[in-house]
Amino acid sequence: MSTHHERPPRPPRTRIMRLRRESWGFAVGSVLFAVGVVPWYVDAVGAVWDAATFFAGSVFFTLGGFIQLALSGRRPPRRSSSPADFADWWSAAVQFVGTLLFNVSTAAVLIGAIRSTSTPSTGWTPDAWGSAAFLVASVLALVAARRRHELWDPDARTAHGTWLNMAGSVAFGFSAVGAYVVPASGTIYDLHWVNLGTFLGAVCFFLAAVLARRSMEYEAHHPGLSTT
Repeated sequence: MSTHHERPPRPPRTRIMRLRRESWGFAVGSVLFAVGVVPWYVDAVGAVWDAATFFAGSVFFTLGGFIQLALSGRRPPRRSSSPADFADWWSAAVQFVGTLLFNVSTAAVLIGAIRSTSTPSTGWTPDAWGSAAFLVASVLALVAARRRHELWDPDARTAHGTWLNMAGSVAFGFSAVGAYVVPASGTIYDLHWVNLGTFLGAVCFFLAAVLARRSMEYEAHHPGLSTT
């Protein structure tokens, strides 16, 4: 008689899709940016709190960008990396830089609102460099999505997510153009387009964030989840 003990069969596993970690930061940041341009909200909270809303949103964007770049499993590309991995990493890196630029621009608005509470708030004055960084990141993300089968994680870039981010980046870009200050008058070129572009861009970023999923492996007998 054999004395060897047979290993128990492995419990059945199934794969499910869960919201990506970086999505939480992008989703919350998008909501704050969208709320910040709603007229009734601005009237209700005042210039300082409205500016603080945009600053908090930019911080959440930076948190999501940092997680996406440094904590999601990405590695800096090497010579042996595929073109898709090059585009994917650089997209995350450029986007993270863009979020930092938004931190600076929203902080400047907040400081200005605190120093002069009697001045009507224009909300977030879009940063041209930050908006440009988002556009570049979106283009690189589209390149990565075209060859997603080569990525470290095929779920990292999807067609709907990258196109939504591109639409959001374009809207932010138009918002930045609308925020151009006319030298002769010292006023913003088109405040209505600033607010509309910011709102539409935030909605696109929010949808891209909540639709971003990661494949997870689930053991039926155990309540926990483990990444694969």
